[in-house]
Amino acid sequence: MSLKLRMQLAALSCSILLSSAAFAAPRRALITQPVDATKLRTLAGNTRPEVSSGTDQGRVDDSFAMDHMMLQLQRSADQEAAAKAFIDDLHNSSSPNFHKWVTAEEFGSRFGAAPEDIAAITKWLESSGFTVNTVYPSGMVIDFSGTAGNVTNAFHTEIHKLLVNGKTHTANMSDPQIPEALALVVLGVTSLHDFRPHANWRPKAAMAKAQYTVSQDGYPYQLVTPADLATIYDLNAAFAAGYTGQGQTIAVVEDSDLYSTADWSTFRGTLGLSAYTGGTLTTVHPAPPSGRTNCSDPRTSTGDDGEATIDAEWASAAAPNATIQVAACNDTATTFGGLIALQNLVNQATAPQVISMSYGECEAANGTASNATYNSAYQTAVARGISIFVSSGDAGAASCDAGALTASHGIGVSAFASTPYNVAVGGTDFADGYRGNQKTYWAATNSATYGSAMSYIPEIPWNDSCAGSLLSIYYGYGAGYGSNGFCGSSDAVNNGFVTTGAGSGGPSGCATGSPAANFIVGGSCAGYAKPSWQTGITGIPSDGVRDIPDVSLFAADGIWGHYYVTCWSNTNSGGYPCTGTPVNWGGAGGTSFASPILAGIQALVNQKMGGAQGNPNPVYYKLAASSVASSVFHSVSQGDIAINCSGDISCFGIGFEARGRSAMPTQFVGNGAMSTTTGTYTPAYAANGGWSFAVGIGSVDAFNLISNWSKGQ
Repeated sequence: MSLKLRMQLAALSCSILLSSAAFAAPRRALITQPVDATKLRTLAGNTRPEVSSGTDQGRVDDSFAMDHMMLQLQRSADQEAAAKAFIDDLHNSSSPNFHKWVTAEEFGSRFGAAPEDIAAITKWLESSGFTVNTVYPSGMVIDFSGTAGNVTNAFHTEIHKLLVNGKTHTANMSDPQIPEALALVVLGVTSLHDFRPHANWRPKAAMAKAQYTVSQDGYPYQLVTPADLATIYDLNAAFAAGYTGQGQTIAVVEDSDLYSTADWSTFRGTLGLSAYTGGTLTTVHPAPPSGRTNCSDPRTSTGDDGEATIDAEWASAAAPNATIQVAACNDTATTFGGLIALQNLVNQATAPQVISMSYGECEAANGTASNATYNSAYQTAVARGISIFVSSGDAGAASCDAGALTASHGIGVSAFASTPYNVAVGGTDFADGYRGNQKTYWAATNSATYGSAMSYIPEIPWNDSCAGSLLSIYYGYGAGYGSNGFCGSSDAVNNGFVTTGAGSGGPSGCATGSPAANFIVGGSCAGYAKPSWQTGITGIPSDGVRDIPDVSLFAADGIWGHYYVTCWSNTNSGGYPCTGTPVNWGGAGGTSFASPILAGIQALVNQKMGGAQGNPNPVYYKLAASSVASSVFHSVSQGDIAINCSGDISCFGIGFEARGRSAMPTQFVGNGAMSTTTGTYTPAYAANGGWSFAVGIGSVDAFNLISNWSKGQ
């Protein structure tokens, strides 16, 4: 064992002794048997679905470098329950421990793996040829590096090249195995492949040619600006009251730097935010608290600089005097750079109080170990008082089909957004385009900062798909599904409505019929258990699992005439600088916008309350169940996030609609609609005026949320 690791373990033991007055004794060591390499335990649920669908191009060389893998540890059932109860206590205003946030070291000393277990695991890794880079203070993750040959020898799975959709990837070909003696503590390796999560934003729809309030081709389009956002969601009243994010830091986690920091300055200068002189931008490449660094500067090599730009600009739009911190790490051969940045941030001695994540991957494909890693990182964060906001996704109820033209894997949600310790942020659109009353809400001219919204605008779920009820009705079809429905029409094909693009929501758990249906949380395929705070609102299902989203904000990409402005000068990747007239500016939509905006609103809450607030969800749900609900949240009662589908998984189509059959037709070609029932059509999912899978609680009135925050504690 290296000197650095011995020092880390000694420090961990010391922190346990120093914190004994605040915490009960650390749990006992669970590794009690000799490590026998002939007695193995399979770590189920850790093979990518592409292993079955891709083309195997053979094993990589044994010398193939696999740097900065993350070994995810686990607690015993009683310790996991104790950790949950501890976090609940921190968020309970009746408890003497209310908001007595702890450091990562203190949380790890009580709820992390025992030092003896970490020492045993470290010894096994090093004896298998790996280099142990760091043990995170949370006591739940070990960063280690090695080669493909080391992985094969230690974890009994080969690393192969795969050709998937014309691109070459590397991945483990089977679930890893470990010595049985370690199985009570080792949950799995977070990633043994190079498949990356997707960013949750979409370029503006082809027909969207906004000049703010100017009619073009007979239809008015509004490019939503920070001034519009401030009017619609009542940020102006918050700013006038002095809540601007002063003294707050919002971190957006990325695997790319900004293409140009000048884009952020242009965005603020052009759109009226530079008057808030306290607002600053910084780019950091956060290192782990100790050990070898795993965070190198990604620059813009990953191609995600557009996502980083969206996050930085729109977090600043909601909190214009806050410090926006772009926390970016380069992807390694096995680990997403955003995850590295997240782990390093939440384990550092000093961390930002608000973090936004705008990437996603469905639970089934993400895998058991990776799901647990995000859950564990967010858990550490909220114990420290950090608020985590995550975009719910842009594929309706079918997150396993993100980016596809049609859904085929059934209902599934993003693992990045579905934990009990983060706010899952969904997406809405404005209803004026559908209702034909745009002039009621948008002025005929623009302000000096390009604002034209005149008030709050009623909302509907964001949904670009032909299966959505509102689009189907608008185009004169009785339904989206079936051979005679909207999804089977040339209107849908020619206008780009055969798409999975929609705000995401659904229950945590396996995607039914998914090729990766071995996703396991807590030993079953049931998903995360329903949090105690997710209750009290009409519409929350009694399904026993975590349901998302929690709150939604505008996220549309132009289908009904509205989309966000971005100032992104990387024209080689589809960006547009904010120069010339607005019709030439760039624009987009997606829940990638909604998450950093809600994170910015949380920074205003933190400023008002004088400190970190941890997980905002208990307050959201308590307020939504109270007498102030109608002033704090905007209810959404019309529309859905149903998307077009094919196949026979959660897909309703012509077989039912035309013939009343009780059995599922064998095949559709994209003209079915996602449904939760088979005998009749029940869209997955519809807004209902209370809580719904389409939009969660609804959207927020920022000033009223800030003003009433203490009533929800």
